[in-house]
Amino acid sequence: MANRPSSPDTAEAEIVARIAAAMPDLTPGHRRMAEYVLANLFHAATMRIDELASAVGASVATANRFARALGFDGYPQFREALVRGFEATLAPVERLRSAQESPASGAEPFGASLEQAELNLRSSRQSIDSAAATAAVEAILSARRVFLIGSGTSAFLAGLMENSLLPYLDNVQALNAIGGPTHAARRLFGVNRDDLVIGIAFPRYVDDTIKLTRHAANQGARVLALTDSADSPLARIADLTLLIRSERRLAANSEAAVLAVIEALCDAVALRTKHSVEAAAAITESVLPWLSSTATPSTRHAPVEPSNPSSQTKKKS
Repeated sequence: MANRPSSPDTAEAEIVARIAAAMPDLTPGHRRMAEYVLANLFHAATMRIDELASAVGASVATANRFARALGFDGYPQFREALVRGFEATLAPVERLRSAQESPASGAEPFGASLEQAELNLRSSRQSIDSAAATAAVEAILSARRVFLIGSGTSAFLAGLMENSLLPYLDNVQALNAIGGPTHAARRLFGVNRDDLVIGIAFPRYVDDTIKLTRHAANQGARVLALTDSADSPLARIADLTLLIRSERRLAANSEAAVLAVIEALCDAVALRTKHSVEAAAAITESVLPWLSSTATPSTRHAPVEPSNPSSQTKKKS
């Protein structure tokens, strides 16, 4: 079995222990570098050797000797140990750095980003079979109340899902509004097996989402997880899980496939809900005064022939 990556706390402890052991024998220049690293562990993990040297007013050679004074073969090994445990958090930073340093990998970023989104969508479509999708829709339709939990970017996804479900469900709430996690915990008071919590979390997983979802599960609520992996902390809590690929070349996540799955779930709910047509019509009528135009695209963009009396006369003749 492969070794599990060190946690951030463990990685910090290893570096701190090495620096503490070496500190009495360090030169003044190395000591300044050690003090900087101790005060900025995470930031130091993102820095190239020249950046760290510049931050403390030292040379690249001094930074390399500092790494060897700590027992490493050189700066690359020192930084590898420093990064250990922060891999998921630092991955987008490292991908962006690599792309900037390699012109070939950074070629046509627009097209590459769209290709990644397409790949995510195909992969998600394959991982969510008909049985899993049907079970998720049934859970939504049968729930007394539906609570949506998401933090960070996933909070926007939760809000979009709430907006799409509101015409068809009597009681759906996105708990990412004003008030923070304590407000959300209050809203979850009294949930039970008749209620459904839909948790949305992708790397880098936000603790608030995991804690609130676990809080609801401990009270008996059913949990539907929209996440990226069976090893996700959210998937471990869930009764039902839809696995959605969210890889992105130069950032933490891509939300394109996640949003597509959310839209598919909401469309399926709409089709299965009684009076959904009436509800959709009522919603449309209520927002009609705020729409800029009711003309269809074909009417709006239809070409208009110029009025020319002389040409009309010629046609008649």
